[in-house]
Amino acid sequence: MSAADLAVDVRGLDKSYGDKHVVQDLTIQVGAGKITGFLGPNGSGKTTTLRMLCGLLTPDDGEGTVLGLDFRRRAEAVKRQTGYMTQKFSLYEDLSIRENLDFTARIYGLDRRRKRVDEALDRLGLANRQKQLAGSLSGGWKQRLALAACVLHEPRLLLLDEPTAGVDPQARREFWDEIHALSAEGLTVMVSTHYMDEAERCHDIAYIAYGKLMARGTLGEVIGQSGLTTFRAEGPGADRLGRELARAPGVAMAAPFGAALHVSGQDRAALEAAIAPYRKPPLTWTEVSPTLEDVFIQLMASSKDNFQ
Repeated sequence: MSAADLAVDVRGLDKSYGDKHVVQDLTIQVGAGKITGFLGPNGSGKTTTLRMLCGLLTPDDGEGTVLGLDFRRRAEAVKRQTGYMTQKFSLYEDLSIRENLDFTARIYGLDRRRKRVDEALDRLGLANRQKQLAGSLSGGWKQRLALAACVLHEPRLLLLDEPTAGVDPQARREFWDEIHALSAEGLTVMVSTHYMDEAERCHDIAYIAYGKLMARGTLGEVIGQSGLTTFRAEGPGADRLGRELARAPGVAMAAPFGAALHVSGQDRAALEAAIAPYRKPPLTWTEVSPTLEDVFIQLMASSKDNFQ
């Protein structure tokens, strides 16, 4: 991929707070117009990375470009072309939906303010609620308002930090439909999430664990790179064997999936030896493709928490 096709192209990104190395030598590229899922355990540096990319935090080290601009020397210019949606609702709860958007437009010094606000209200389905105070909105409607404010200035890059946490499934689906519509118009999106179904809706994913990038690629590529073999056990009591099998040599992960059990490992022979004593009726065992969740659990198990 050429430099012109990249919205984000940074190398050696580093950030520490005291003796805590929050982001360690992170190199990442994001294609223009793509939706990249940013995943990893809590405290792994995802939020810190997003804030460094959009100029809100200064990295200790690193170089590269965001939207074709040197992201360290041209941080203010990057900010003006980026929309950033924080984990916590950060608009004014004692202002109405329209007043919040009008205030945001004034902050950016936008022309055609009324027209821009009207278009944002219509696009996000907020027009009928425009006089409602932001503080009285449910989580899903606050999410829509926050997204409307993020794209009001027509950014080229959108950074979303766990935007759907605590939002109901229908609101999450509608939100993602809008993200894909924005991407189809050329907007580049980086979104951090803990939901596997949301990760699967991204064009590609990046997995960061305690400051280090551990996996990068499309869904199929990340699963393929894991080297995992996975068996699924079904039958009475299958889900209760997890703790026992998790201690067996060759088993990287044993996790219940409803009444079934997924058992994974990177050494096929050792894994088959571990499950051999249990491969008898009433249990049935089937080799299955590893899920994204299987891969992420394995990655978490193999990474060290840098805050411990």
